[in-house]
Amino acid sequence: MPHHGNEEEHESEPVSFRDNRKIDPETGNVRGQQNDAETPVPDSSGTGGQAAPAESGSDQDALAQAEAILNEASGEASAAVDVVGELRDDLLRLQAEYVNYRRRVERDRDVAREQAVIGVLNSLMPVLDDIDAGRQHGDLVDGPFAAIAGKLEGILATYGLARIDEVGVAFDPNIHEALIQQPSADVQSDSVSQILRVGYRKDQRVLRAAQVIVAVPE
Repeated sequence: MPHHGNEEEHESEPVSFRDNRKIDPETGNVRGQQNDAETPVPDSSGTGGQAAPAESGSDQDALAQAEAILNEASGEASAAVDVVGELRDDLLRLQAEYVNYRRRVERDRDVAREQAVIGVLNSLMPVLDDIDAGRQHGDLVDGPFAAIAGKLEGILATYGLARIDEVGVAFDPNIHEALIQQPSADVQSDSVSQILRVGYRKDQRVLRAAQVIVAVPE
């Protein structure tokens, strides 16, 4: 019967199964991993797997970068030299200012000391006038007061005090104060003929001019 013949044809066809398991039961490996590992990677460079030589442009870039680094380092070194020069100039300027300051302080100290000594000498001039008056009257020829007067004058001399009491010298308005003028045939120019009050000076500075009588030519 035709119906039975069709059933025999269907039963004779082979049955196939597709194994979709990811792990191969025989090897235990993940399917597709070995093939991927063994699959050679194509060489896109066309050089058979060998490294391609570096292009000349890359060499030029490397040289340019190296030159830029050297130029930058040179600029930094130049800047450092400039900074050192500025610091040295500042140090020299500070040193010069300090030297000038020290000299000014020393000069001011010397001036202050000089003014102090002059003040003491001026305050003692009335005492010195009394000593001169005592000598003129013969009160300080001998005795303890004469010795004391001599010691005082010696101490003041160590501070640069000097008497202006010379006679017969040319009249000098810088150190002499003329109180009287007397005509004289014995002089050719104005001269000091007599000291009325002794003058004093310290070194080259006149503290008090001497009061004198001036002899003038007739």
